[in-house]
Amino acid sequence: MQQAKALALLKSGKNVFLTGSAGTGKTYVLNQYIAYLKSRKVPVAITASTGIAATHMNGMTIHSWAGFGIKDRLTRANLVSMRAKKYLKKHLEEAKILIIDEISMLHKNQLDMVDEVLRFFKEDDRAFGGIQIVLCGDFFQLPPIGRQGERSKDKFAFMSEAWIKAQLNVCYLTEQYRQEGDSILNGILNEIRAAQISHTSIQELKRAETNSLKFDEKPTRLFTHNADVDYINLIELEKLEGRSRKFKAGTKGNQKLVETLKKSVLAHEELELKINAKVMFVKNNPEQDYVNGTLGKIVNFTAEGFPMVKTVQGRTITVKQEIWGVHDDHGKVLASLSQIPLRLAWAITVHKCQGMTLDAASVDLSKTFERGQGYVALSRLKNIKNLQLAGFNEMALQVDGLAHKADLRFQELSDVVDTQNDLNILEVEAMAFVESCGGLTNIEEIKKQSKKLKEKKEKKQSTYVITLGYLKQKLPLEDIAEQRGLSTGTIAGHLIKLRNEFPKEDLEYYRPDDKLLKKVTKARKGLKGDTSSLKPLHAALNGSVDYDDIKLALAFLEK
Repeated sequence: MQQAKALALLKSGKNVFLTGSAGTGKTYVLNQYIAYLKSRKVPVAITASTGIAATHMNGMTIHSWAGFGIKDRLTRANLVSMRAKKYLKKHLEEAKILIIDEISMLHKNQLDMVDEVLRFFKEDDRAFGGIQIVLCGDFFQLPPIGRQGERSKDKFAFMSEAWIKAQLNVCYLTEQYRQEGDSILNGILNEIRAAQISHTSIQELKRAETNSLKFDEKPTRLFTHNADVDYINLIELEKLEGRSRKFKAGTKGNQKLVETLKKSVLAHEELELKINAKVMFVKNNPEQDYVNGTLGKIVNFTAEGFPMVKTVQGRTITVKQEIWGVHDDHGKVLASLSQIPLRLAWAITVHKCQGMTLDAASVDLSKTFERGQGYVALSRLKNIKNLQLAGFNEMALQVDGLAHKADLRFQELSDVVDTQNDLNILEVEAMAFVESCGGLTNIEEIKKQSKKLKEKKEKKQSTYVITLGYLKQKLPLEDIAEQRGLSTGTIAGHLIKLRNEFPKEDLEYYRPDDKLLKKVTKARKGLKGDTSSLKPLHAALNGSVDYDDIKLALAFLEK
């Protein structure tokens, strides 16, 4: 199916399963649909089965959104308790459209739980409480984590009751974008999907073992086992110069449950970090703008010793301790573990790379233990020339048998859906669907809303870079503020952020005199607790230094 037809089906309000091989633009189509909905003020819940997939969609995990967390079943008492939580009640009752990305990694029981939660909150016994459900993914990707010995048919989401009841329209995308221009890698991936890997493809993969990857930064290394990942990360950490900072996890509560937490939480009990260490977040915290899987680099440490991480998206985040807990049905904490939510990330597991697109990677598939791991790892790349394959075994080139059968059926169903739906009729249905959701249908109002969203996005992305351009000209802060229509304090605040995010830029022209720096340093050292707020610092200086000068000093103080 073409992307245009899939998008038209989404706009019509029909329940959709959007699928296709890696690189066919599934996420692109979803983002097009999300932008369409936002321009019409139609609220949409954007979720994914994993944290790393959620960050690509600027969403949250379905487990958090639906409110069931790590539970594997829901009781009536659980549902009643969830309804008492205002934040859950609000977004679940108001939900009109739910998107779940990377559906292959969501256990069928969990999809049934999403259905159960929505039917309860909506008081509507139709599938998912009658809202539009959009599932996206590829079942040749990694399967859900299940109980030991659990078979594929007991795990895959397409085997759930909710999937059947939703009567999903299958949209199987066929155009290839990620591996455009590299027919070799695309051909290998298609052969793996078809369970017909050729001798020619095996020879191409063996040749990739001698590829030389020449990049400014060391390419990501992918392994199938955590032990290999940990070993490489420790070696790379030791290579870094500078002081090492260590963070030890704190625990409370029932000892057996604490031990269970230690095994299930991705944060290490003992974490060692240095400036320039590559890291990955291991917990979701939308308020702080990171989720499980967000990648970055340590750029500094605060005066209190907290790591400052610059993410691959360009944000700088001060990372403080997070708490993981086990609760009873009444919300009482039975056990908890607190730790900095980071782990080293020069190397990551294949499991964690799902959903990423890598420019280059060194991949070791010699210890592959699960069907689909090889396909996931290889499909992260755009070109076989940028793949350095450290080895592979027979299982690395295999896919799950049930997934293979289901994929063939999905292609057939997609052809039927494509044939049965006319674009003109879908366009009429799209208008009716937006109206039923209370969205905008007037063209002029839609244009205004689209312009507003675009300006908001551009302003958020470029305001600091614009200020940097003025600072490079060594203009007085007051002049920059006047030209930008902002306050001097705002420009001084930009300077703090720019010093963190662009440490190589020469901004010494704006360094205040040593007397002011010493004064602010002394006052900050005398503060207890969080020193990020200006008000207590201003009070500690007895009001002798104005807020703008405090910001200027903070931009040049050692963190």
